[in-house]
Amino acid sequence: MESSKLNLLKQLASGVAAQFGSKCEVVIHEVNSNRPDHSIVFIENGHVSGRKVGDGASQVVLDQLEDQARQPKDHLCYLTRTPAGRILKSSSLYIRNRSGVVTGIFCINYDVTDLMLMQQQINEMVEPRDKERKEPEKLININDVLNDLIDQSVALVGKPVALMNKDEKIRAIHFLNKSGAFLVTKSSDKVARYFGISKYTLYSYLDSNKQQEEKK
Repeated sequence: MESSKLNLLKQLASGVAAQFGSKCEVVIHEVNSNRPDHSIVFIENGHVSGRKVGDGASQVVLDQLEDQARQPKDHLCYLTRTPAGRILKSSSLYIRNRSGVVTGIFCINYDVTDLMLMQQQINEMVEPRDKERKEPEKLININDVLNDLIDQSVALVGKPVALMNKDEKIRAIHFLNKSGAFLVTKSSDKVARYFGISKYTLYSYLDSNKQQEEKK
């Protein structure tokens, strides 16, 4: 490999390793048929894979280079396993001379073992027990529910509260009662104010509804 190109690759390797930290190993291999088992000419953070200058390429890289006639393509974002059992996310970029022959390999190996363990723990925390439900359940504000029921009662009568007569208000309040609106704490105060009646009148309307139901 040309010395100027090798120096540039070394500069890039140091920059990548510095950017991504101690879990990021960057390796430069010089492809030479005379020394295939001693291809590493530069390495940053060699502790990631346990290799050093003078060691050889991984089997994945060697398989790609087995036949130069195939013109190996850059191998990006694949997983490898170190002898110590660590999982690496790797990318191998093939450096060619002017004739298109591979003369070097620029490899990035990032140790993702801890991230994979974290991902597993996160998945266990967020995965629901109810496998059939695909959408998250909606968090409901009980006050919004009461407001919606009041709006529905007005829509049922078909006119604004200001234009309702007594029977129409009773009809609306009857709807609220059947819909469970008065199970909400202090809902009677809000309903009475909304319909412009006293709580005593509200209860009398509810009693009249109850009496009508009993007659049926």
